[in-house]
Amino acid sequence: MSGITSYMKFGLIVLTMGVITMCSSKNMIEDSINMKNQIGQAIRNGEFTVATQLITQYLEEAELSEQDRKVYAFEIERLNRVRADFTETPEEVLSYINKYYPEVTEADIERWDNEKSLEFKIIDGEKRYFTWAGRNLFRINAEMKKIWTAQHPEDEISSGSGAKLVLDVHNAQIIKAANNSQKLFVEPRRLHIKQSVEVMADEVPAGEMVKCWIPYPRYIEDRQVNIDMIQTFPVEHQLADPDALQRTVYMEKPAIAGETTKFSVEYEFTSHGVFQAIEADQVTELKNKENLIKYLEEDAPHIVFTDDLKALASEIVGDEQNPYLKAQLLFAWVDNNTPWASAREYSSIPCIPEYAVQNHHGDCGIQTLFFITLCRISGIPARWQSGWELQPPDDSMHDWGMIYFEPYGWVPMDVTYGLRKSNDPQLHWFYLSGMDSYRIIFNDDISQPFTPAKQHFRSETVDSQRGEVEWSGGNLYFDKWDWDFEWKVLD
Repeated sequence: MSGITSYMKFGLIVLTMGVITMCSSKNMIEDSINMKNQIGQAIRNGEFTVATQLITQYLEEAELSEQDRKVYAFEIERLNRVRADFTETPEEVLSYINKYYPEVTEADIERWDNEKSLEFKIIDGEKRYFTWAGRNLFRINAEMKKIWTAQHPEDEISSGSGAKLVLDVHNAQIIKAANNSQKLFVEPRRLHIKQSVEVMADEVPAGEMVKCWIPYPRYIEDRQVNIDMIQTFPVEHQLADPDALQRTVYMEKPAIAGETTKFSVEYEFTSHGVFQAIEADQVTELKNKENLIKYLEEDAPHIVFTDDLKALASEIVGDEQNPYLKAQLLFAWVDNNTPWASAREYSSIPCIPEYAVQNHHGDCGIQTLFFITLCRISGIPARWQSGWELQPPDDSMHDWGMIYFEPYGWVPMDVTYGLRKSNDPQLHWFYLSGMDSYRIIFNDDISQPFTPAKQHFRSETVDSQRGEVEWSGGNLYFDKWDWDFEWKVLD
């Protein structure tokens, strides 16, 4: 009897504990959902301080997977980066606009706010404009763009401002050389590059190791070749494999009190221009689709097939079935309807193509990811490519891509450079199957791991063009270091 009683008591304890555990689990799930909803609502309301406090509490109290913990920890970081990008007061933006358009009124500001010509956020109850909102107004709004152009007729308002290279003359040479030689890669340029990073003094405690990754060109057969390392500083370094999708040179050195910490890499390589003449009636449906699935699918968080994006792609393409003609329609639409403008840091944007749809503008990376997503939705393989653009004597970080047409294969594309003003169809559509000779390709995909792996959040979570720096205590964001990019075209 005593044995049965003991067993029953034990059974009762097990049963009771099970009920407690079930109730506790249910309550924990409900609490977690409630906390997530509160966090989401606070962010949507622009209550950044409240959201940060809630996330901090959630990280301390909730039982989260390592992945979820990273996601929420980065959300705090993202909110801080948004703050850093939205620094202008309404008075400062009005003052900037007034210099070029003295007739500006409050009604104008309200209209531009509603049209998304002026980008702003309400952060902790205060209206803050994107740092470059005033300048961007004269790029995004067609009426204001005319006013700026009239006052600054010599000032280019997109990337590569003031360039002396007559790009379309160069591109015409590429077309001619490719057509005459029946070669895809022509007009080579030998380039000498020196890129450096300098961490500000005392950002890292003395004696702690500062770790730095500087982008380095990928080997791409026939297109980007003969890559010769000249030197690095410090001398000891680790170079990622030639086929790394985001290739870097890794270096490290200890911080010294009161001194900046410097890193640099110097190299030469040969870049070729590219042009593939495409006959639309020769383009067919994909023959080896299974080998291209990766470039037709979503790649969250930035290449996603939202309802808005699917509806837009369908509207643009209409009944067109030819893949190349569909790509032309999409290319022209993005070029004509998504003007270039200075952009926020990509790490502060949850979904870049969705941002482009909602805000009707974007820089080169936003335009490119927008176009890639529309292409994939429409059954056209497309992928990312980026690095630097040179328009001697100027240069800029830049993003573009590659697009696939059967039977021609992969060809370059650059929707930011868009349709050229030419009656020659090959030159007019040059950047849908060609590329100039002045490119440095660091990346063939977005958000790829480094060699060696970075231990903390990246400053640029999508691209890799300026470099990345960290120490054992965390990532060093862009405001903690300076970068420089020097180059020359060799004979």
